[in-house]
Amino acid sequence: MIAESVRDFAEQHIRPNIMTWDESQEFPIHIFKELGHLGLMGVLVPEEYGGSGLGYYEYVTAIKELSKVDPSIGLSMAAHNSLCTNHILTFGNEEQKRKYLPKLATAEFIGAWGLTEVGTGSDAGGMNTVAVRDGDDWVINGSKNFITHAISGDVAVVIVRTGEKGDSHGMSAFVIEKGTPGFRGGRKENKLGMRASETAELIFENCRVPHANMLGEEGDGFIQAMKILDGGRISIAALSLGTGFGALEAAVKYSKEREQFGKPISKFQGVSFKLAEMATQLEAAELLTFQACDLKNKNQKVTVAGAKAKMYSSEVAVKACNEAVQIFGGYGFTKDFPVEKFYRDVKLCTIGEGTTEIQKLVISRELMK
Repeated sequence: MIAESVRDFAEQHIRPNIMTWDESQEFPIHIFKELGHLGLMGVLVPEEYGGSGLGYYEYVTAIKELSKVDPSIGLSMAAHNSLCTNHILTFGNEEQKRKYLPKLATAEFIGAWGLTEVGTGSDAGGMNTVAVRDGDDWVINGSKNFITHAISGDVAVVIVRTGEKGDSHGMSAFVIEKGTPGFRGGRKENKLGMRASETAELIFENCRVPHANMLGEEGDGFIQAMKILDGGRISIAALSLGTGFGALEAAVKYSKEREQFGKPISKFQGVSFKLAEMATQLEAAELLTFQACDLKNKNQKVTVAGAKAKMYSSEVAVKACNEAVQIFGGYGFTKDFPVEKFYRDVKLCTIGEGTTEIQKLVISRELMK
């Protein structure tokens, strides 16, 4: 039912606008307000806080169906749910949950989440954005980059340094609302793909934040972030699946319509075997993703399972989109057909929430124990 509902919404409200948003890099906030009405901006949020109260199977299904049509929309929906909203849900106190979750779950608020900085990607411990205690407040200075919804977001969860550089217990998480003096969005990135999902800087200039806005305890920010990213990798796996399956569906449809030498190109083994491999690999990736979902729903450790799902799904999706372009031939290289955009969008899946190499490191460390 969720898949059908999301599919119908995407066909009606998203598909007609895909290339307009892509070429102008427009972040269509109104679409996310509608997704909020459908309950998709608070999929994992319990009903008592205004959410849908669903689990990871439903969440992955929703991201996948959105991403089959436009991966940019799937990405923004995932970032809002998995990162900002889930961080507050997982580590916020009761007052913080009741203040922010109902607004996030309905998309009254769009959420952002800030960890990455210009010089610190995977090396988060070396971050330079610093918060200094001043009475009942913290004064934050620095910047974050590659942040989804940095300009349009209404509230952001940010992880900043409150202790020594390199100390895993020297970082803390704060929730900060738009309009707070000294807090603003910065330069917007001009991206290869995922262009309808806004990516920009977050800038802090003597930004004063009450101590009451700290999530959890002082020094817990990095540990919290790593746990949030475990779930985030499942989101990127789902995003990968949707993008890959979207490219596969487009390639199957085209191969049945395109004729060469008096018959559809789907009748040629060179094409049909590509489609068979794409379908098999994507379905295998889907099973890995559902395995991670099962562990997450049971509140079991999901670090390695999420890394496997994210790594394999993203790599398989890249391959599927590449093959889809190949099947379309010259038309696949034009913006008149959907696989060109899938091809551009999918590369982000191997980078976001940690590169493929980071996932291999996580998996190999477990094997070497």
